[in-house]
Amino acid sequence: MKSLLIIGGDHLGKITQKLEGEGFKEVIHINGRKTQMVRKGIPSHVDLILVLTDFINHNLSGAIKRKAQEKGIPIRFSKRSWSAIYEEIQNITA
Repeated sequence: MKSLLIIGGDHLGKITQKLEGEGFKEVIHINGRKTQMVRKGIPSHVDLILVLTDFINHNLSGAIKRKAQEKGIPIRFSKRSWSAIYEEIQNITA
């Protein structure tokens, strides 16, 4: 995995550094609070999408899920805790 798109969460804090330590070269973050985010597309070079379920607009969650399926990009849903995120990325890389 090289590129990860994270949707949700206002601030990622140390999560970005920990993800880079797990082998992600690029971490893109969209906070997902505003309704106009639904119109944004998924960057073409993204290898994995991680949706932080605690902090996301429900319409955006559904729209991102559909767009990811159309592009064939794996999508995972997680809480905004490092243990939950780590578990999800281990499931995809295993």
